[in-house]
Amino acid sequence: MKLTVHQFDLPLRHTFTISRGSTTVSRTLIVELEQDGLCGYGEAGENSFYGASIPDMMAAFEHVRPILEAKGPTDPVELWAELAPEFGPKSFPQCALDLAAWDLWGKLQGQPVWKLWGLKADNLPMTDYTIGIDTIEVMVRKMEEFAGWPIYKIKLGTNRDIDIVRELRKHTDAVFRVDANCAWTVDETVENSVALAELGVEFIEQPMVRENWSGMKRVFAESALPVIADESCQREADVARCAGCFHGVNVKLVKCGGLTPAKRMLDSARKMGLKTMVGCMTESTVGISAIAQLTPLLDYVDMDGALLLAEDIASGVRIERGRVILPDENGCGVRLL
Repeated sequence: MKLTVHQFDLPLRHTFTISRGSTTVSRTLIVELEQDGLCGYGEAGENSFYGASIPDMMAAFEHVRPILEAKGPTDPVELWAELAPEFGPKSFPQCALDLAAWDLWGKLQGQPVWKLWGLKADNLPMTDYTIGIDTIEVMVRKMEEFAGWPIYKIKLGTNRDIDIVRELRKHTDAVFRVDANCAWTVDETVENSVALAELGVEFIEQPMVRENWSGMKRVFAESALPVIADESCQREADVARCAGCFHGVNVKLVKCGGLTPAKRMLDSARKMGLKTMVGCMTESTVGISAIAQLTPLLDYVDMDGALLLAEDIASGVRIERGRVILPDENGCGVRLL
């Protein structure tokens, strides 16, 4: 296999703010694996919170390059297991390579990845559209820019969270989801859950810091709304720990290391009676198309990352007012523009 890494700066439509910071440009790496004239693509963006920098990811790719370029066509699950010791805790570059391996494998096999897994693309969940933190007036305008969307995910973690949701509710009858990105306390979460339930919110995502497991047990018992783990569910071992503390898990591909472990995490979550969700970062259609392969396994999905960009760099999965339209092409269906 031939390995090529492309770097892109992806300007956003609007400044995107969550409880721990803002961004206007997403810096991302696209991994390209070529074999027999076919190319597979994967993605991982820079993320300071998780310690994933462009230089560190590039170094990780160079470390595994000799192994990759000595190989012929390889089953992605076997490749992931072989390279896992080489990547160690560096899940972001591991993810990008795994996505590229699956995209390439599907193209070599002549099928979409979801079909190779024996899944059916019936009744796929709708994706939400995310409204980042801003003034209430700007948040309303952002929502109206994507008017008619069936589900909006609202980023919270301010001193006016309930006021934000109350005002947005005046402008739509769509389903709301809220994500506090670890910003609340136990008491705030329980109290806010009551008000948010009355405002038509479906669930609360990651209300408190990752390590507050005792607090989450209380929230799990007392919240008026389901709570979904994000920062608390990063790797495969985290799924079991979330049972009894959360009602579901949001699996992020870059955090766990790609499609290979993500599928295992979703299978484990279902066996434990947890709701399943996959979320995205601010990323191009390369990463979003990989997420799309998992949609038949999901109760909820948040795959609007490419919609937040001023301009995309790839084609693949399409989203029309929340409806996920899988590409007709093989693999993950990705092509760089």
